[in-house]
Amino acid sequence: MGLLEGKKAIITGSGRGVGKAIATLFAGQGASVVINDLDAEPAQETADEINKSGGKAVICAGSVTDVEFPEKLVNTAINDLGGLDIIVNNAGYTWDAVVQNQTDEQWYAMIDVHATAPFRIIRAAAKYIKDTAKKEQAEGIINNRKIINITSLAGVGGNAGQINYSAGKAAMIGITKTMAKEWGRYNVNVNAVAYGAIGTRLTQATDEKEIIEVQGKKIGIGVPKSFMQGMKMLCPLGRVGTPEEAAGPVLFLASPLSNYVSSEVLIVSGGLVL
Repeated sequence: MGLLEGKKAIITGSGRGVGKAIATLFAGQGASVVINDLDAEPAQETADEINKSGGKAVICAGSVTDVEFPEKLVNTAINDLGGLDIIVNNAGYTWDAVVQNQTDEQWYAMIDVHATAPFRIIRAAAKYIKDTAKKEQAEGIINNRKIINITSLAGVGGNAGQINYSAGKAAMIGITKTMAKEWGRYNVNVNAVAYGAIGTRLTQATDEKEIIEVQGKKIGIGVPKSFMQGMKMLCPLGRVGTPEEAAGPVLFLASPLSNYVSSEVLIVSGGLVL
């Protein structure tokens, strides 16, 4: 029996990187998972890997920032998996510039993906969470559901060149603490995980940024080699974390081990403080 045996989970942005590591770990612990990615191909690849390993995964590809998408995502879990117990709001990216060079488009892109999308996904799940919890409580059943919002050290302490990203990630902390208060009565634990430097394609050390396309916009990703080296030197553990190391604390917050933990921000940074 795994820690998440029988649970049904949505993990946004789980076709690659940390999200994929979370989904794979959850599936290995007995959860059925909805894999979401902006692109269908990586989402399907992750789902196929999980299913071939004996787990259960379905995909719901698309942008979490689309107004109608949260309903589709929640309904995929309810209809294809048979319920919804865990939501991990992980999808996101960076689009950096110092304040005088940052456009409104950059600002709103980060607010939309890191704050508005999690809000809409939680709102889309509200009827199911409320109705199911009330039914369980009437039957004397205690079933803790979990929401884990993936934030960042930038959302805790800010980061130069990332006013938009920092604001969006700080908003996730506000969402976390508010929903912990609103949904505690439904036996929902709401927590956040704030990452430091985790080794993914978004944080790869490179002086020639890789270009990704997000809804028709070309955005450079990656971190200058000198900056990443400085981050490693500042980190007490002397290195960046792996996606698998990033996934472990999320499993804790999704599992029964954290049933009396709510409204917390768990910093996962190897001791790094910005």
